[in-house]
Amino acid sequence: MNNKYLITAVTLLALPMGSALADAKFDKMMKDSFQSKGVASVDRLNQDDAQKYCSDPATLAGKGDPKRAEVIQKANMATIKQPASGKYMGDWKSGERVAQSGRGATWSDKAGAANGGGCYNCHQINKAEVSYGNIGPSLWNYGKLRGYGQEVVTYTWNRINNSKAYNVCSNMPRFGHFNLLTEKQMQDVMALLLDPNSPVNQ
Repeated sequence: MNNKYLITAVTLLALPMGSALADAKFDKMMKDSFQSKGVASVDRLNQDDAQKYCSDPATLAGKGDPKRAEVIQKANMATIKQPASGKYMGDWKSGERVAQSGRGATWSDKAGAANGGGCYNCHQINKAEVSYGNIGPSLWNYGKLRGYGQEVVTYTWNRINNSKAYNVCSNMPRFGHFNLLTEKQMQDVMALLLDPNSPVNQ
């Protein structure tokens, strides 16, 4: 962001939230600051209901409407599609590669190129990996601790697909909802977490 936009941003902070002038200045700043390039298009700036709710100052201050949150979560749950084949598990070795990769969906990536999950950015998964984030909970022994029943399998699939179905302001990417991962990639990550033979469950 250059000085012109920094000045505009500072000016915006001095204006009353929700005022027409603040909204107009903000819209202009966003339009002037971003452009579509490659697979990264400016339509990413358009917020859906969950994103609007979670970036609302009232929600950020802990005063969001819980009934509104519940409505949004239910709407997100309704978008989740179970695997077309009925098969939830793929190959855990491929799932580890998906979890390790943080590539994809940037302006320099080609359309149709496979994205990574970047799972280790937020989670500990396999203890053989020494570099991982802690924004999300540890997933080590995921299936071993939770069991391998259908309820756990379905919950895990849904959570990977669209985490906002359970927590409207979840930081976890909506991998299925936004087609960030293919069905096969999600099945492979499922196997990494839930295959008893996966090193995660040893």
